[in-house]
Amino acid sequence: MDESLQNLAETWVYLSASPLFHLTLTMVAFQIAAWVFQKAGRNPLLNPVMIAVVIVVTVLVLTGTSYATYFEGAQFVHFLLGPATVALAIPLYRQWHVVRRSALAILVSLTCGSVTAIVTAVGTAWLAGGSPEILATIAPKSVTAPVAMAITDEIGGLPSLTAVLVILTGIFGAMFGTHLLNLCGVKDWSARGLAMGTACHGIGTARALQVHETAGAFSGLAMGLNALATAILLPILWGLVF
Repeated sequence: MDESLQNLAETWVYLSASPLFHLTLTMVAFQIAAWVFQKAGRNPLLNPVMIAVVIVVTVLVLTGTSYATYFEGAQFVHFLLGPATVALAIPLYRQWHVVRRSALAILVSLTCGSVTAIVTAVGTAWLAGGSPEILATIAPKSVTAPVAMAITDEIGGLPSLTAVLVILTGIFGAMFGTHLLNLCGVKDWSARGLAMGTACHGIGTARALQVHETAGAFSGLAMGLNALATAILLPILWGLVF
């Protein structure tokens, strides 16, 4: 029995050091999360990203695996974020005739949404006694992760913590965004999509695509334009205030 346990331990050490193991862990965790999501009637409170994150974090904590070791395998999934974002152009193209008619409304909504996301995040952190470094870290929380991390690094924040805040923002938006929009009486699919994409980037856009194609198209547009607007506006505003 002791020899069997030793062999099992040696096998685990070998597997846990392999990038392929952590890539497989990520994919299996998401498949489990997607299965739970489907079985629950696609309930937004059981967001697949949230469930997958909980599964992966639990495994890493129980096995004492560092994030650096895990990311050696997970980086292959991370690489696909770029192509997945570009693929959002497909539903946008299908709804382009609607987008052209709403150009002015989209511009105004995105500008207001971008500024509001920055001001509310920084204001809340400032009232809670956050340091300038923390304020810089939380400011771009509504922007897609790669852009948010680059912005944070430029204005003196902590990019790794920004990534966590971005993911939490996206998960929260995907879980509760639909309910909040219903409570506010927002029924137009384009308006709902703009709100989701501006406030909760890619994860919110994935939820919008699940609900309605028009909402998904406008959410993808909002996510991209909000990243662009924040990348331009935030460093300027930060330099003026701080």
